[in-house]
Amino acid sequence: MRRYAILFALVSLFIPVSVFAQSQAPEAAVNLFKNAVRKSGNGDLDGAIEDFTRAINLSSSLNTRKGAANARGNSFSDSGDASSEQITVVDPFTANAYSNRGLVRYRKGDYEGAMADFNAALRIRPGLALAYVNRAAVLRATGDTTGALKDLDKAISLDKNLFQAYNNRGSVNLDLGNPRAALADLNRAIELNNKSAESFYHRGYAYLALTNFDAAAAEFSRAIKLEPQMAWAYHGRGTALMKKGEMLPAMDDFTRALERDPKIAWAYFNRGLIWVFLGDESKAQPDFDECLKLKPELKQEMERRITLARQLRRIGKMLE
Repeated sequence: MRRYAILFALVSLFIPVSVFAQSQAPEAAVNLFKNAVRKSGNGDLDGAIEDFTRAINLSSSLNTRKGAANARGNSFSDSGDASSEQITVVDPFTANAYSNRGLVRYRKGDYEGAMADFNAALRIRPGLALAYVNRAAVLRATGDTTGALKDLDKAISLDKNLFQAYNNRGSVNLDLGNPRAALADLNRAIELNNKSAESFYHRGYAYLALTNFDAAAAEFSRAIKLEPQMAWAYHGRGTALMKKGEMLPAMDDFTRALERDPKIAWAYFNRGLIWVFLGDESKAQPDFDECLKLKPELKQEMERRITLARQLRRIGKMLE
């Protein structure tokens, strides 16, 4: 049962210099691409999708004549665009536009549309590593962890310096119960980019899985320093401190996590357990109630852990 949030570092919206060098796209298409990036950054996802679509159409040649595609380049039907006519790709720019439109669709929760866009990008440019990274996010979100891992392997084989691919493969390995493999990937991700809070966050959970609680707490602290509003990093550090027996600092971290995100069921769960351990079950009950509102499926686990916390409290009193 997962007790942490999935954080996937997606490849940012951009056009590599190499693509500009090869680009035959009209200036209007490039300007639309830039407008789409700006709109996405401002939260206008629908506007971004509209501009990416226009950029795609401008940077492609529309032709319904049979055989014309083979004379110009790669061709395929893209029913996601305003036109369902055959699109003959004339430019690697188009692959980046598809990949970035897919990223915006992913952010909207349109996984089907995002998958179609990433597939289109990879039909045009099979060596586009960033499209594999982003497609892996869709595969993971839809439950295909094996497929996500395969895409991340492919991205790394194409670009061994793409830190997002190592970060995300580390996260997938955590889900698969392979913390040592995850740790190796996250170490490499941090070598490539030591400013990514997500990588330190995931490395914290790798150390938790390996029962190295001091190292885990240190990693979550690094993530918090980089991103002070990362609620799940406080939860992770609280978990590590709780495992070390540092109950009051752990409780403080669970409270900080909930101040930033009041929907973290596990933070209520763990804070309630600390209250039980400390012998104040009247304060524990509101936390347990909030936890079960968010995740009623935790009821049986909660009852088991409450019993254990009471036993530990009694043992502690015996040893005083």
